Amino acid sequence: CGSCTVLVNGEARRSCKLVLSDVEGCEIITIEGISPQDGSLHPLQQAFMDAGAIQCGFCTPGMVLSALALLLKNHRPSRAEIRQALKGNLCRCTGYQQIVDAVETAAKTMYPNQ
Repeated sequence: CGSCTVLVNGEARRSCKLVLSDVEGCEIITIEGISPQDGSLHPLQQAFMDAGAIQCGFCTPGMVLSALALLLKNHRPSRAEIRQALKGNLCRCTGYQQIVDAVETAAKTMYPNQ
């Protein structure tokens, strides 16, 4: 379903399918690890809130981290590329439109000169 997505060396991976020995020595980032130290929200988290892309919250961490993996590689993804990056994440509440909108907004915030 994708809700357990984490970043392993910048790549979106499902933690439920990871073998611990395979990720030894890797950088692993969870949803808790993307917020700035001052307690503010990461631009993706803020964009999800602003776009109404959060309903029940079950899928949100996985969606945010899958989107972050995309934006780290592609600073201005098309809507089709965003949908492709999120295809392994299930959401039964939002219909995905607001999520795609949020990722577009976050890209502009994170990389304003791109």
